[in-house]
Amino acid sequence: MKLALIGASGFVGTQLLKEALRRGHEVTAIVRHPDKITIKDEKLTIRQADVLDKAATATLLAGHDVVISAYNAGWGNPEIYNDFIKGSQAIEDAVAKSGVKRLLVVGGAGSLEIAPGKQLVDTPEFPAEWKSGALAARDYLNMLKKNEELDWTFISPAIMLHPGERTGNYRVGQDQPVFDANGKSEISAEDLAVAILDEVEQPKFIKKRFTAAY
Repeated sequence: MKLALIGASGFVGTQLLKEALRRGHEVTAIVRHPDKITIKDEKLTIRQADVLDKAATATLLAGHDVVISAYNAGWGNPEIYNDFIKGSQAIEDAVAKSGVKRLLVVGGAGSLEIAPGKQLVDTPEFPAEWKSGALAARDYLNMLKKNEELDWTFISPAIMLHPGERTGNYRVGQDQPVFDANGKSEISAEDLAVAILDEVEQPKFIKKRFTAAY
């Protein structure tokens, strides 16, 4: 398949890029800083873009089978909430203009429900430094749910997402966190990438959100 990967140099994006190439897909990596990508592969094309330039982004996306957005406005960015919403909406618009129908968005775990009517981001224990970004991802998911034109999927990682190994093992859920026998909800970025590429290849969550954890 021909995949366009936005944010390919980020924490999750880097693992998505590796996994997609590992599977033999043609990948266009769309990033703000092309020099951050050091991977060399004959199936990899690197393109610089500002996602807020919808027309230019749409041109780069045209002709691909799937767009994966691992866009992040920057955890240290004091304007992360507004910038994440603005950037995500711009990407959504650019995908629509490009003619590509399939969009996968990597979001956060904050919008997962831990009790009826209560989301993780609303709990007192939720880390303050992650809250603005988590709220932005939650609010953008609610916006994305209104899109009837695209075949979108929103991915929430496990509550704990960390660097680790690629085991190829994971379990999926939808709106509630997936916990293991020890009450932990965690996954490596490498295995999150496996789950996302599995959804690219064999879609099960069209116009839905899913989460993946061990």
